[in-house]
Parts: sequence; C-alpha cells; structure tokens
Amino acid sequence: MNHPELEMDAVVRRLHALRDELLAQSDASRDSRDTVMLDQTSVGRLSRMDALQGQAMAKAEEQRRQLALRRITGAFARIEKGEYGECIECGEWIGARRLEGDLLVLKCIDCAE
Repeated sequence: MNHPELEMDAVVRRLHALRDELLAQSDASRDSRDTVMLDQTSVGRLSRMDALQGQAMAKAEEQRRQLALRRITGAFARIEKGEYGECIECGEWIGARRLEGDLLVLKCIDCAE
C-alpha cells in the first residue's frame, strides 16, 4: 500500500511534470556541455578558462539532473510495488509533509539524520 495520506494521482502527475522539466532542461543545455572549441589565436586565456569552467558547471548540472531522473524512475517503481512513502531503512511511513516537499525523499526524518 502506498502512503495512506497522499493522493497518489497527484503524486504521479507531479513526478511526470518533474521528469518532463528535467528532460527539457537537459535538452536545452546540450550545447553548453559539448567540447569547448576555441581559436587559440583569437581568444584570450581567461576566455578559454571561462568557457571550460562553464562547460564543467553544465556537466555537473547534467549529472544532478540524471540522478534526479533515476530517483524519479525509482519512485515510479515504488508506486507500482505499493511501497511509495515507506522509509527504505526502517520501513515506517515518511511524513506526508516531508514527501510533499520532496517527492523523491527515501528516508524518514529520523533515519535521514
């Protein structure tokens, strides 16, 4: 049984919306993660460093998005099994307010500490 205090249809809709948003962000930022190609003769050292730093930041953000997408997939799997909202450590229900704040949380507040 999924979390008894949550409207699961609303949770599923929010998870789908979050997934769609993350996929759109990933697609929109694809160019900023590509290999930095700079003409060494026309671009200064600081511009190259800025470009490389921008690329590194874009790659790190993409890693965070991919992690969130994996967590969303896990949330859908838990919903299908009827385990959504159970703490993965102690098996107790995670607080409804905690889940509403972060649909991807896996542990109750006590186990998270």
